[in-house]
Amino acid sequence: MQYILAIDQGTTSSRAIIFDDKMQIVDTDQQEFRQIFPHSGWVEHDPAEIWASVLQTCRDVIEKTGISANDIAALGITNQRETTIVWDKTTGEPIYNAIVWQDRRTADNCHKLREAGHEEMVTDKTGLLLDPYFSGTKLNWLLENVDGARVRAEAGELLFGTIDSFLIWKLTGNHFTDATNAARTLLYDIRKGCWSREICDLLNIPMQMLPQVKDCAADFGVIPAGVLGAEIPISGVAGDQQAATIGQACFSPGMMKSTYGTGCFALLNTGDTLVKSKNRMLGTIAYQLDGKVTYALEGSIFIAGAVVQWLRDGLKIIENAGETQAMAEASDPTQSVIIVPAFTGLGAPYWNAECRGAVYGLTRNSGPDEFARAALESVGFQTRDLLDAMMQDWQGSGENVLRVDGGLSANNWAMQFLSDIIGAKVDRPHVLETTALGAAWLAGMRAGIYPDQAGFAKSWALQTRFVPKMAKPEQKTRYDAWQRAVRATLAV
Repeated sequence: MQYILAIDQGTTSSRAIIFDDKMQIVDTDQQEFRQIFPHSGWVEHDPAEIWASVLQTCRDVIEKTGISANDIAALGITNQRETTIVWDKTTGEPIYNAIVWQDRRTADNCHKLREAGHEEMVTDKTGLLLDPYFSGTKLNWLLENVDGARVRAEAGELLFGTIDSFLIWKLTGNHFTDATNAARTLLYDIRKGCWSREICDLLNIPMQMLPQVKDCAADFGVIPAGVLGAEIPISGVAGDQQAATIGQACFSPGMMKSTYGTGCFALLNTGDTLVKSKNRMLGTIAYQLDGKVTYALEGSIFIAGAVVQWLRDGLKIIENAGETQAMAEASDPTQSVIIVPAFTGLGAPYWNAECRGAVYGLTRNSGPDEFARAALESVGFQTRDLLDAMMQDWQGSGENVLRVDGGLSANNWAMQFLSDIIGAKVDRPHVLETTALGAAWLAGMRAGIYPDQAGFAKSWALQTRFVPKMAKPEQKTRYDAWQRAVRATLAV
């Protein structure tokens, strides 16, 4: 039997998953790594810790399963997007920590660029907004603030990459990325399919730093036998949200998925049309296969599962995420506690980098159960914000169904509330590891052991469908209260 190894390099942990030839999970291994917060709104990772965690989980999962590395036909990579690393071309040593997608240190720079009138040009080329979320201004910050970085970059000594590119380089020595990750850098023209010289000049970025862009299913290089025990080709790469879109088999225009990890990311397949949003949604590349681009509308929430982590690590009112379902069920229904989890600002459709989190509606009786319920509800409310904005932009047709995945999607209470507040069916698949599955399918399809797009779509299997149960008047009352809380938070 042949197998596929998928690397899922996320914001808080790295995982390695082995899939069999039927796309079923054989085993997984996972390692968390440090979150570094040097200043308010700054978020960093140590690239050496990311690399070590990836290498160790891959080796451990191979050892745990007892599978011979020779039987691994290909490897796929999916990754936290936008996170930015610059490293020495010769030694491979990063010049600074990885600046994480959540990081807001370049908010002032983005504001100045908007004030100077550059956002329309940037959005037209990239589909993105001038926001510190994306890689371009992070890279500019590194070149301007790390001693000697600009001189070394202009001399051709430094390379830039998102996490996928860094891992490909560490594993094979090749400086590649895929179209979905390139599309999130703020530097890639997604209409023309190339790096934008105009934007690179605007941000003063030497283009020789940038990786070569490939299809999502392509030959990214071969891992030497000394690394994992056998020569293994890297054959599939996609940013985590695009990989989840693929893993959810959202291959037809109008299909939509939402992934609940650290953040929440909703993508709507728009086919060969790049929709220009009137509601500050993002235009992006959903996937690129055989040179053909499929576009998507995307809405991004910075804090989803991370609000549950905050209950655990910040407030210390839970020991594990699984407790929140029972706590929400036990909460006082007469209370209306609302958490606006703007810990690093608010994403779509607000795009406010400066506002911070707030809690509303506290009473003397508010306790851990009410906080747990409010945390889970905040995810549903934010998703409603995204979907309302998306559907105003999208003029096409589509089934009124949202496919969900990610760790928080396993929480039945949260998914029922999501269905209630968006007023639509919510479908949870049999395989919740859709991000890793998407990367595995890309690699396995390229290797010739997995079915084509149509065959993969037929294999998608429903586990649970949640249908709206909340009465329309209650839904309106609850969502109106959320919107008032957001307005108050933005006004501070």
